[in-house]
Amino acid sequence: MPRALAAPPLTDAVAGAYARLSEVFPGLQVSEWDAAPPSGDGWVCAAGLAAGGETLDTFLAWDDAQILREYGQRGRPDVVASFALHRYAWPACLLITIPWFLHRRVPRLPVQDVSFQRELGRMAVRVRSFACLPDDPAAALPGARVVPDEEALRAEVRDAVAEHLRPVLDGFRTRMRRGPRALWGMASDEIVEGLWYLGHLLGEESRAVAELERLLPGATAPYVGSAAFRELTGPKGEALPTRDRASCCMFYTLRPEDTCVTCPRTCDADRIKRLTGPT
Repeated sequence: MPRALAAPPLTDAVAGAYARLSEVFPGLQVSEWDAAPPSGDGWVCAAGLAAGGETLDTFLAWDDAQILREYGQRGRPDVVASFALHRYAWPACLLITIPWFLHRRVPRLPVQDVSFQRELGRMAVRVRSFACLPDDPAAALPGARVVPDEEALRAEVRDAVAEHLRPVLDGFRTRMRRGPRALWGMASDEIVEGLWYLGHLLGEESRAVAELERLLPGATAPYVGSAAFRELTGPKGEALPTRDRASCCMFYTLRPEDTCVTCPRTCDADRIKRLTGPT
């Protein structure tokens, strides 16, 4: 029998941010576990993905079946792995970036402290420490680590995401035909596109773009490139925000004519057409 998911209140430092995340994006619900992570019923611990063995095989099998079901063809093994990594890393980055964006608190979440149930859109975490600014009331909470200023807090975001994703990327690396630079390019894109999308849902897209440009200005190893936002001009003179991904999601291998709007393969004329066309 699978263990039941314990449901005590989330750590005060992040509870409000995760509740707000789920409010505007119901497809992702975050809860806290205490003594042991949830298991069974489709739950997977990030440490299992990082180990790169049977747990990862099972995780990839879901994406393999989903690609066949939705596109009527099998994806290459490296494409399956790319899809699976994206589906984990996109919400995993939000566990760190949303508390920072909303409340200026940066939780530390090593892989053993995060579990994922993707079919239900649920993540379970154990928050044992977080960084915050000196004037934050949460600085008095257990596990708080005070940093001096906003730039130091941005460094905490970069470090916390890297701490979590590095072993996950290592686990996926043998399944993907990509080197470290390409994998960290994917990580950079997950950070940016996740918070950019949530910023839009929160009604704070402009602030999200500005924050991400400061978070990833370039030359912030191990991340690749910058947030890479830019503006295009629409047919009526309107500003159309876009960005250039540092990596490719490989969707073109299934639908060559249908690239992502932020893909380097998508020319500006096509971007404008898609950004101003019917939704």
